[in-house]
This record gives sequence, C-alpha cells and structure tokens, in this order.
Amino acid sequence: MKELSIEKRELDAVLCSCVDDEKSSLHLEFTIPGVKKEDIDLKLNHDGFNLKAGKNDAEYVSTGSFCCPVEIEKTEANYENGLLLIDIPLKDPWENAYHVTIH
Repeated sequence: MKELSIEKRELDAVLCSCVDDEKSSLHLEFTIPGVKKEDIDLKLNHDGFNLKAGKNDAEYVSTGSFCCPVEIEKTEANYENGLLLIDIPLKDPWENAYHVTIH
C-alpha cells in the first residue's frame, strides 16, 4: 500500500484594505496567525502584490491589484501578533501628467 504524504495546505491570508482619510496612503492588513516574520514573503510591483507566509503544515497566500497608482519604494511593513500591517503611499495622479500646449 502506498504511503500518504501530508502536503502543506494553502490558506487565505485574510485581507482588510482601505485608503486613509487624507487619501495619501493605501493600508493593507493581513491576518496570518502563527507565522514567523522571517517566513513572510511579500512582493510588490506598481500594479499589485503577492504574499506567501508559511508555517508548519500550512501556507497563507494572497494576490491582488492596487486600486490606485502607488509608490512601492516608500512602503512600510510591520508584523506583530499575527497581523501584517502595510502602508503604501499613493502617487499624485498628476505627477507625470502631460501638459498640453494650446495654440
């Protein structure tokens, strides 16, 4: 009889996201209990994010898109008591706008 192996289960990293009252930052909060900080793999690009966070027999995962243009280079993240808090500054939507010359 073939021996069964137990693989890691993929679990949803529960996400709460919102833009702050000043409309200057995007806040992401992931609930990932039981994970060590060094086992969190968070990747950002200008369009979205990918999160993987492993523990014993499970891996929390989440992938998503940003609602607005962001400045990923200025992102701050903290992890404490199973909650990963991420603040991503929003870009000024007019920062690189093309100025049209009117003749």
